[in-house]
Amino acid sequence: MYDNGADDHIGPLHQHPCRQSSSSSWSPPDTTREPAESLFTSRNHTATIGNQRGSADRAVKTIIIIGCVVVVAVGGCDRTEAQTSSALRQVATIPLPGVKGRFDHFAFDPSTQRLFIAALGNNTVEVLDTATNKHLRSLSGFHEPQGIAFVSDLSAMAVANGNTGTLQLIDAQTFATRWTIDIGGDADNVRYDAGAKRVYVAAVGGLYAVDPATGKKVGQVQIDGHPESFQLETAGSRVFANLPGLIRSQVIAADRRSMKVAARWATQDCGGNYPMALDEMTSRLFVGCRRPAKLAMVDTRSGSFVTAVDIVGDTDDLFYDDPRRRVYVIGGDGFVDVLAREGDGMKRAGRVSTRGGARTGLWVPSQSRLYVAVPERGGESAEIRVFEADNSQPR
Repeated sequence: MYDNGADDHIGPLHQHPCRQSSSSSWSPPDTTREPAESLFTSRNHTATIGNQRGSADRAVKTIIIIGCVVVVAVGGCDRTEAQTSSALRQVATIPLPGVKGRFDHFAFDPSTQRLFIAALGNNTVEVLDTATNKHLRSLSGFHEPQGIAFVSDLSAMAVANGNTGTLQLIDAQTFATRWTIDIGGDADNVRYDAGAKRVYVAAVGGLYAVDPATGKKVGQVQIDGHPESFQLETAGSRVFANLPGLIRSQVIAADRRSMKVAARWATQDCGGNYPMALDEMTSRLFVGCRRPAKLAMVDTRSGSFVTAVDIVGDTDDLFYDDPRRRVYVIGGDGFVDVLAREGDGMKRAGRVSTRGGARTGLWVPSQSRLYVAVPERGGESAEIRVFEADNSQPR
């Protein structure tokens, strides 16, 4: 999404006491974002000991260790866990030289194994070959590209431009623009309903349906505000959308046949809800929140919030891995959290480091790989980090 509101500028106030800012595996989040609300705050206080040794020195070390233990107890500064995870391992890095600014969402073309990345801050769409882990080219002519979706039957990419409020259809082979239409302010997330042959776009005022063959708008689910991530049922006709707000946040349930809102579910203590994933088989929706940093599980039959667990801060993308029963949460605080699901329970199964500001990516089930966009930061160039999931599956 486009950073045009206070709710989309969430980040931590302070570095955790046990994080080392000099580590190459972590860099501080973007300080231009508004500080996140925190459940706990921990500060270590050290005193000058001078030349004293022995028991005084050991006492100071004890205080520092205790401070770190307190942080671990409330959400963690275990740097070993933060750097490695048996659930995900990094297998490749794809450099993106010259690409500046923030990244937004991704799309994947399975026929060519190409990855398309909305480089919002660079006003480009980056094209990668995942078979060779190579950067193929940078496509220009966009205006803060945000959402992107593969339109399989037309071999095309639908790209939403936040700055102009437009939707472009790009040929996935030649990269030529087939058409451009006006959608609405801050055009953002994009999904493709292959069965109905409709592209859906989130923008100010709701969800807009487009016929990609003609480039015409054919419907609108009217929603007051700006929906963020949304998910389409494949066996049913419903669409679920996050609607974050400064005062209250909601999850919207609407019907794609009638194009009407059917229900609004308050997110309770899970504010700033941006990313979302759907497990349609078990009627469970996974909602990523920033205030505080939580992953909530929602029953899509009743709208009730089943459970919530702590996650990395400043999340903007999350994905459900059905065979492994895991949720991968990408956060701008510089980590990917791996949450293991057991029925309606969830617990952290691992955490891997990325870089501050790396908060979007894409899970490609056919490859068992998670691609994470890492922006240029602190003199280090932008890149895509490729993580592979292990082969273990729940019994």
